[in-house]
Amino acid sequence: MPTITLPDGSQKQFDGPVTVQEVAQSIGAGLAKAALAAKVDGKLLDTSRVLDSNVDIAIITDKDQEGLDIIRHSSAHLLAHAVKQLFPEAQVTIGPVIEDGFYYDFSYPPGFTPEDLIKIEERMTALAENDFPVSREEISRDDAIRLFRGMGEEYKAKIIEDIPSTEILTIYRQGDFVDLCRGPHTPSTGKIKAFKLTKLAGAYWRGDSNNEMLQRIYGTAWPDKKQLSDYITRLEEAEKRDHRKIAKKMDLFHIQEEAPGMIFWHPNGATLYNILQNHIRHYFQDNGYQEIRTPQLVDCRLWEKSGHLAMFSKDMFLVEADPHTYAIKPMNCPCHIQVFNQGIKSYRDLPLRLAEFGSCHRNEPSGTLHGLMRLRNFVQDDAHIFCTEDQIQSEVSAFIDQLLKIYADFGFTDVLMKLSTRPDNRIGDQKLWDKAEKALEEALNNKGIQWELNPGEGAFYGPKIEFSLKDCIGRVWQCGTMQVDFSMPGRLDARYIAEDGSKQTPVMLHRAMLGSMERFLGILIEHYAGQFPTWLAPVQAVIMNITENQRDAVLETASKLKQQGLRVITDLRNEKVGFKIREHTIARVPYLVVIGDREKAAEEVAVRTQSGEDLGSMTITAFTQLVNQ
Repeated sequence: MPTITLPDGSQKQFDGPVTVQEVAQSIGAGLAKAALAAKVDGKLLDTSRVLDSNVDIAIITDKDQEGLDIIRHSSAHLLAHAVKQLFPEAQVTIGPVIEDGFYYDFSYPPGFTPEDLIKIEERMTALAENDFPVSREEISRDDAIRLFRGMGEEYKAKIIEDIPSTEILTIYRQGDFVDLCRGPHTPSTGKIKAFKLTKLAGAYWRGDSNNEMLQRIYGTAWPDKKQLSDYITRLEEAEKRDHRKIAKKMDLFHIQEEAPGMIFWHPNGATLYNILQNHIRHYFQDNGYQEIRTPQLVDCRLWEKSGHLAMFSKDMFLVEADPHTYAIKPMNCPCHIQVFNQGIKSYRDLPLRLAEFGSCHRNEPSGTLHGLMRLRNFVQDDAHIFCTEDQIQSEVSAFIDQLLKIYADFGFTDVLMKLSTRPDNRIGDQKLWDKAEKALEEALNNKGIQWELNPGEGAFYGPKIEFSLKDCIGRVWQCGTMQVDFSMPGRLDARYIAEDGSKQTPVMLHRAMLGSMERFLGILIEHYAGQFPTWLAPVQAVIMNITENQRDAVLETASKLKQQGLRVITDLRNEKVGFKIREHTIARVPYLVVIGDREKAAEEVAVRTQSGEDLGSMTITAFTQLVNQ
């Protein structure tokens, strides 16, 4: 006679085994209709699962994030179902949930076309309207291999062969389609109400370029058509804001195949980069950080000792020179410890804050590279704080204050925080991990900040707080981090003399506010659509003439403005002034300044904003004050 405990603490008793669906029905007909799954003692289960013991249960609907994930995963199965009906020769592989949607990889050598996507989506709609029940079955390993090989699904058979023999295998059936899956899934296909296929891509089987290139179909799914429509609108807006397109209009940077995942900064882009770097450098200087620079090429013996070589060797660029193997620096932390280790440090020297705009290289897969957002060479606004355990709380608290102020400087006031705890592949003693996680949790709680737990997503050497910001169209970008590390300083022999004269290992706090300079610039370009606030714009004003008669006045005015620290350019081309204004408006120059005969005689300038507002004529002094305000 199981007792079922609900989230509010109330309990329901049943005479015998009961399904999740029956529990939902006992609570209310509306909940039963909306039920997609349930969290039973913390584990997600299908509504068809039978409960025969005392458990805690929460019914999952499309209002829960878990419910949305289930809809998306079920949509991936619906996609595979449609593909198998339309293209029987295609083989299915995997179909996971991703941010805002899902994808499914198929082995289909002819390849899908955009026209095929339309047909597949139409068939998915028909299958959803048929409202096929979705059933779960447990199956033995041998039977599963026979089942899928019998259907010609060789990739599924290979997946099953790699699953540990101790794991219980399950298949899900809907109509004439069957797939291997852990679940859970929606009770029927009719629960999938709003979806859209978004794009095609290639993907290597198991991510290995030596394997077959598969066909990947991406899609998105939402609880209802309004949310789907809102998402499509956001996608369209994001497309307009694509930083690569805007960068071309503003002449900021380019990428070419001879240096994949690396940036060629043009003068405008380099100016923007330097403005951002100097802005962050002021925060370094104002908050007690000492800026350092460390080598790009470091012997692998150091990376082995730090633990990075064992964890990240596939992502590191290695170089043979002399009798040694060197790594091009993938991160800065071990090098910062080498600076700390020079000379004897006392407890009076702590906290010691070392900062670097550190250039890092990582061998990211070519298929993941994306403009400024995913690179092989990037610069981190990196710093490491060497401190005692007693200083962790105050240092983390001060960092959070600094980070929120910096984000506000760029107009980001909605900041999300997650505490990412120990991953499976970690180094260090469990007790040290306990200490580190507790320190970060207490720091967040002491500031009264709302935060989420992100289990298993910490770095291999320590837990971290991840700071994510929302841009103007609601996208979330993970940027800043604060990590507590009790392990790496000891591995690399960092010591200080404590007050009692003993040698102690410092705690090391890894922190970054932007994450990487390049990625943050990509975020800023898309957030502002290139229309930067004047203080951040690489070119703040362009000075234009109407005829050759004003040429000298334009040059003289530009010189005066540059002496005042303004970033200005001139446009003296023999073109109509309207043409010039349009061109520089497209290039997102904040102020468009024109000098005609009248302005020349009055020693004034006629000013327009990029948005088209006519500010009239003003003196050079007044214009300088306007730009600097």
